[in-house]
Amino acid sequence: MPDGQALKAGVEVHQQLDTHKLFCECPSTLVEDPGITFLRRLRPTQSELGEVDAAALEEARRDLEFVYEASDTCLVEADEEPPHSANLEAIETALLFALLVGARPVDEVHFMRKLVIDGSNTTGFQRSALVATDGHLEMFGRTIGLPAILVEEDAARKVEERKGQVVYRLDRLGIPLIEVSTTPDIHAPDEARAVALRLGSLLRATRRVKRGIGTIREDLNVSTPEGARCEVKGVQELALIATYVEREAARQRTLAAVAVTLKGRQAIVGEIRDVTEIFRAAMSNVIASAIQRGGIVLALPLRGFAGTLKGKLGPELAAHARIAGVGGLFHSDELPAYGITEAEVAAVRALLSLGTADAFALVADTGPKARAALELAAARARAGIEGVTAETRDPKPDGSTAYSRPLPGRARMYPETDVLPLRITAEWLERLRGSLPELPEAKIERYTRDHGLHRQQATQLVDEGWDDAFEALVKEAEPKAVATLLLYDLTQLRREGVPVESVPLLHLRDLLAAVREGRFAREAVPDVLRVMAAKGVTADEAARSIGLVGVSAEEVEREIDALLASRQDLVESRGIGAEGALMGLAMERLRGRAPGRLIRDVLHARLETLTAKRK
Repeated sequence: MPDGQALKAGVEVHQQLDTHKLFCECPSTLVEDPGITFLRRLRPTQSELGEVDAAALEEARRDLEFVYEASDTCLVEADEEPPHSANLEAIETALLFALLVGARPVDEVHFMRKLVIDGSNTTGFQRSALVATDGHLEMFGRTIGLPAILVEEDAARKVEERKGQVVYRLDRLGIPLIEVSTTPDIHAPDEARAVALRLGSLLRATRRVKRGIGTIREDLNVSTPEGARCEVKGVQELALIATYVEREAARQRTLAAVAVTLKGRQAIVGEIRDVTEIFRAAMSNVIASAIQRGGIVLALPLRGFAGTLKGKLGPELAAHARIAGVGGLFHSDELPAYGITEAEVAAVRALLSLGTADAFALVADTGPKARAALELAAARARAGIEGVTAETRDPKPDGSTAYSRPLPGRARMYPETDVLPLRITAEWLERLRGSLPELPEAKIERYTRDHGLHRQQATQLVDEGWDDAFEALVKEAEPKAVATLLLYDLTQLRREGVPVESVPLLHLRDLLAAVREGRFAREAVPDVLRVMAAKGVTADEAARSIGLVGVSAEEVEREIDALLASRQDLVESRGIGAEGALMGLAMERLRGRAPGRLIRDVLHARLETLTAKRK
């Protein structure tokens, strides 16, 4: 774990706004039944300064086609018609947020184009506009700067990758986003998560943003003193933010140590050599199939690299090799393995004249593809001698990251000539200042004061975005019951992948009433909610469908009496001490049909009576 200010991190939050699309009147809703497809290829272009962005050049090397799926024929989404006027509601929401964080709105909003040719935009660029500057958060006893607040259009949704093609769906393309970036004043992994939570709660305070999975994404910029700025792009799991920061810092420290070792050994990346003859009788399926298809095996000598590849530079070389379209590469730190024998490894070493401190990498594919892959790997190996490279990385589910592309630079920016500038008037800002929403900390204080919630519960409701639902439900239900439903039941089911967002508030209100009135037991709520989410039915309909019919106190007594009669041996041998075991059996008989407290009270009273009679 980095100490003090050894770690520098910044957070960028991208939050979808709850309005129609940014440059057309199409709704901002996702669809699962597109009816139209079309195909495009995208190419890099020069900026207004005559430069070509490095990230765009690397995307072009992938030589991909892009298939776009659409549910209607919106010409703006398909880039067959110029954009319409910018969505004023989206601009106003960004201004409202800017005022909440003390930012300074610009006098006039001008949209720019950011070159993006990974297929996620049909245009080959993303439109983005600066709305405010110089905001701030006061956290950890210091100021975290918010230098830029922007409005931009969201990208298309990737749905499939095929050989040589990527399939995107246009339903997400053009949804307005607020982008908020911080200064690199975050010095610990947990601080990064706390800042992201704070920004999310302030954005939700506007009551104009979308909720649910995929509606908010974070980018994390991380650097260490011996490393370089790397951007982890598209994080969606708040719980993993600290892990991504910590593991990226550890990766940079590892690669920095590798660079020291390589410089000490005076490491050199050699010339690519053809070693196909060594593998004519290869047992490796990858190599054998490549040769059978008319391919070749090429080797890259890495003098002084022994011991620096496995789990260190090796994954970086493989990621760069894949840009050329190969499946990956083998390196000597992990060989013999994967069907490559010790004799073949020795033969490659002999042919390349390698010593014990030297390593090599292998690629098997068609000649041009294999050579292009090793050239890319060689460039990354040379960069590894110098130190940590600045780059964009993709988050993986386990909290690690993988190379994506070089960091984009200013060469990707150029003016948007199809969207008119928008003047921010003093009157507009004054009206917004008069309608600023309640801040999260004031809401937490109100929940503890007016509703008797524990501060931790109140904070969770606000931080996790349940505050709107709480406000609606608490009008007719007991506050702690509502908090338990939202923070425990719905949160647990959401983690299991149950689409709890699909359950309307009206149905949640009915669920709370059903429990309060004893129509089924509190313990049955998770099972009832699963059915409500899956089938879109009411609480009573869901309860009936899984056989939950509430029973009276008299029926509970009859069930308990029947249980005690069937387990008389247990009662006679353990007396009142049998209550724990019998409670489990009683819950099995009555689970979901009667409150657990009623079952426990009846069982306890019956056992006390039976025990007293025995005495």
